[in-house]
Amino acid sequence: MTLSSITSISDRQTLSDQVFTELKEAIIKGDLPQGSKIIEDDIAKQYGISRGPLREAIRRLEGIRLLVRKPRAGTRVVTLTHSMMEEIYTVREALEGMSARLAATRMSDIEIAELQQLLENHQSTIDQSKGKEYFQREGDLDFHFRIAKASNNQWLMDLLSSELYQLLRMCRHRSSQTPERPLRALSEHQQITEAIANRDSELAELLMRRHISGAWKIVNTLLSNENNMIDNTEGKS
Repeated sequence: MTLSSITSISDRQTLSDQVFTELKEAIIKGDLPQGSKIIEDDIAKQYGISRGPLREAIRRLEGIRLLVRKPRAGTRVVTLTHSMMEEIYTVREALEGMSARLAATRMSDIEIAELQQLLENHQSTIDQSKGKEYFQREGDLDFHFRIAKASNNQWLMDLLSSELYQLLRMCRHRSSQTPERPLRALSEHQQITEAIANRDSELAELLMRRHISGAWKIVNTLLSNENNMIDNTEGKS
């Protein structure tokens, strides 16, 4: 990737902003693997920028916990351990469940219509990938962010839009890797939206909690299978 390929993000963004955005998405999607070392010279050459803007982007990524700096190990992409992911999903289920409950009573009809349109756009994206991918960009293009925003509860928004948000996006991208998950996730989003449209706060919370706990079950199974494969490989060596 060169500088010319990232200048379209926004003419108002600085070089550091642009690289920050690109690296963040690369980490979320796994293009920069968890635990991989950040080599400044290589990235500076890849993006065609000087070390100054790159280091500023790296500091910002450390601030939202996507990068971690370790003594004698350098700066690396965060590794989401099994216990860390379990804790994140536990917190996520509680916070987003409450967000859905509040959204059901506080969302305007216009906001609900916009949420329904968003899901139609997501349906088109999934169709284009033949049901294999459901990657949501952040902010207002993200179904879960929209729900949190619609709760009109600043405490919830602060918790869900802070450094936790990017780790949540990493977790969600992981759970979407199973073949049947994209269409199932979309269907569950549609059910949650229907409950919100019907102003059924209890059902909206229940469906959101089930949606997130179901995603954790998928991730938990993936992690267990990966650990078993590692154990089997080490046993044969």
